[in-house]
Amino acid sequence: MRVLRLCCLCWLIGVNAALADVVERVVDVPTRPGVSQRMLVMAPEHPRAAVVLFSGGDGGLRIGADGSLGGGKGNFLVRSRSLFVAHDLLTVVVDAPSDRQTEPYLGGFRQTPEHAEDIRGVIAWLRRQGAWPVWLIGTSRGTQSAAYVATTLQGADGPDGLVLTSTILSDKKSRPVTAMPLESLQIPVLAVHHEQDACRVCPPSDLPRLMEKLSHAKRKQLLSFSGGEDRGDPCEAFAHHGYNGIEQAVVDGITAWILATP
Repeated sequence: MRVLRLCCLCWLIGVNAALADVVERVVDVPTRPGVSQRMLVMAPEHPRAAVVLFSGGDGGLRIGADGSLGGGKGNFLVRSRSLFVAHDLLTVVVDAPSDRQTEPYLGGFRQTPEHAEDIRGVIAWLRRQGAWPVWLIGTSRGTQSAAYVATTLQGADGPDGLVLTSTILSDKKSRPVTAMPLESLQIPVLAVHHEQDACRVCPPSDLPRLMEKLSHAKRKQLLSFSGGEDRGDPCEAFAHHGYNGIEQAVVDGITAWILATP
């Protein structure tokens, strides 16, 4: 156990060092009337694609004007953001919009037309920056955002690809991703899951249903991972649910798949 924790600590030190070398800037994109969508933007010198990262939980990152985070720092995608940049991906981390900056933040909002409109603005902003493909990547509750937006915004307004990590597969409190009209998706879709994910709303046994519903995806694949360290609540960021200790391998797998997609 001590060795695993030491490896995790070394990885975190490495990520912090990498972040120190990458310039993050805060961008506020006007979306709906009187509303803006704040995001952290990290750009490599020569981007090959752009990724929009949706954190899990309540999605309230509370990004400050200086780029500081008031919440969600430990989330898998948030803490791994510099790893995507290292693969030459322009990386965007989205917060809750300006009219959702108090609790419950994105709770009860992820599957609404207003949320889709906010992300439409983010995608449009990215397309104005360059002619890269734009991918949405969600983790845990963030998969509900990413999948909902992808099924709502298609064509020029929508993403070029979708990645779902630790997908919400079965949930009595809100519509799981498997209940969305995924058969309408014609873009590439990658599903990523930990074989030992013990979160009650992300049972690996439901993954076949997810993959079956992606019947019209241009390209689809399931990447399964194992190992790492499992700590705390099984639905939180440092359990297997959040790929604790194997972040580099997971990001490497995701980015390789994205960059290999025509």
